[in-house]
Amino acid sequence: MPKYDLDNQVAIVTGAGRGIGRAIALRLGAEGMHVTVTDLDAATAASVAEEITATGGTAMSLRVDVTHAAEVEAMVRETVAAWGRLDVLVNNAGIAKVVPLLETDEATWEAIMAVNVKGVLLCSQAAARQMIAQGGGARIINNASAAGKIAPGKLVPLGAYSASKHAVVGLTRQLGHELAEYGILVNCVCPGIVDTEMWTQIDREVATRNNLPLGSVKAQVVATIPIGRIEQPQDVANLVAFLASSDAGYMTAQAYDVSGGRLPY
Repeated sequence: MPKYDLDNQVAIVTGAGRGIGRAIALRLGAEGMHVTVTDLDAATAASVAEEITATGGTAMSLRVDVTHAAEVEAMVRETVAAWGRLDVLVNNAGIAKVVPLLETDEATWEAIMAVNVKGVLLCSQAAARQMIAQGGGARIINNASAAGKIAPGKLVPLGAYSASKHAVVGLTRQLGHELAEYGILVNCVCPGIVDTEMWTQIDREVATRNNLPLGSVKAQVVATIPIGRIEQPQDVANLVAFLASSDAGYMTAQAYDVSGGRLPY
């Protein structure tokens, strides 16, 4: 594992109780960062924080609903109270639902947009205010998904999710320009088909809708990955650690693919 210059820096990772968020939190903890592990599920957040501390790292957990500004502001406030500053925000919290756009009701659309887009904006605003006040530059890294660059298509109807992730790419590009003068670099990562509970859920829902065997949808999309294997959460965490480091000090307002070659651009 590469070792970056992140010792004693402070990070917040949202949606870090499982999957990609967990892998990111563990990786940043292994890099010597103080990590605030947040999730809507307090128990999973606490479990990940315990994993970090059990291996000699420093972490705390918070239950946070990223759609509520007051909870987001408290998240930043409690992090700074514990460790004095905030160097890296990773906006990872996200939800998905398999449903064609013509069948997407208002409640589903609003729930996905609230977590995946509004949550990124609220967390970025609160973090950026702290980062500007403390000075010295910082990082905001968003999980935008390959669905933020291409349409998932008819087989896997994730229209609302894809629209939300396209919005995250747009937010990243704009925030990158607006915050550059403060030394705050803003980028996003675009994972492909990742071996997480979310993709298990997607496979299950698509299979049920189409009367297909469980596992067959995931197998079909994994077969399109040039590298030849499903992506692991750690693959995403590796890129996030790099973007958090000074090695990525001339990179901002970008959306970086980590999809095993599946994305065409």
